[in-house]
Amino acid sequence: MGRLWMAALSMALAATVSFAQQTTSANAATSTGSAPNRVKVYAAGRDVTAPVLLPVSLPVSETSDCKVKVDGEVELAMLVDTEGVPRNLMFVRPLGTDLDKYALRIAASDRFRPGSRNGQPVVVGQSVRLKLQTCIVEGEDAAGNRTVSLRLRSQPTQSFNPLAKVSPEAVLAGESSEPVSAPASAAVHRIGGHVTAPVPLNTIEAQYTPEATKAKITGVCLVALMVDRQGLPQNLRVVKSLDPGLDKNAISSVSRYRFKPAMRDGEPVSVLINIEVIYRLYE
Repeated sequence: MGRLWMAALSMALAATVSFAQQTTSANAATSTGSAPNRVKVYAAGRDVTAPVLLPVSLPVSETSDCKVKVDGEVELAMLVDTEGVPRNLMFVRPLGTDLDKYALRIAASDRFRPGSRNGQPVVVGQSVRLKLQTCIVEGEDAAGNRTVSLRLRSQPTQSFNPLAKVSPEAVLAGESSEPVSAPASAAVHRIGGHVTAPVPLNTIEAQYTPEATKAKITGVCLVALMVDRQGLPQNLRVVKSLDPGLDKNAISSVSRYRFKPAMRDGEPVSVLINIEVIYRLYE
């Protein structure tokens, strides 16, 4: 039976991130101007109080609307700023499904009574585990086309804890209530210098098609993408084709990768990378 050799896939990912330093689009932005504003970051405990989530009630779908139940738990890291707004959201334990994006949206919309130190609001790093019970709901858009989306079946459960490791300083990324829809004008940085490469938190095995297995097709499909400042893959495209069916499966698997985002002087930023998806057949 044909399948990916996952050890080769992991090594290809690391090698290609390095390779992308030379192949990133010439249109990628590099930062200029004054240095970014760095802030002190604290961990809750001792003389630092933790942020407190303000009550919120999210829309919940009727049980009768639910076609398929989709449940899971996603863990994120965030910095809660002095206004009680979550910033620098990124994955700690993703699922590699659409629940990851749903969790990001919920966490980005949260508001807090900010943490404090000696009576003054401070930036506090913390993690949040979101337990989500959702369902797939079918509908129609304005043009009458069929749509499929995730909706909550119940209010999410959010559990907050101090981050295991807190950087003493950070640059707060711009606030966004829709973190998975970065504007086209957002700067895309080059890896190198002050910009670190994104770190994969998971990889999803791409599958052989029956046709490719029968034809014993092996080789590399090269996928170019942007890893955004939350660690989500965006704008995926095949830049080195292997086989139409295998190319499609490579895009599908890489779209479910999640990353610790690239960092520039303590600020999460978007970067362009390439990923080699290596198809090999076991005997």
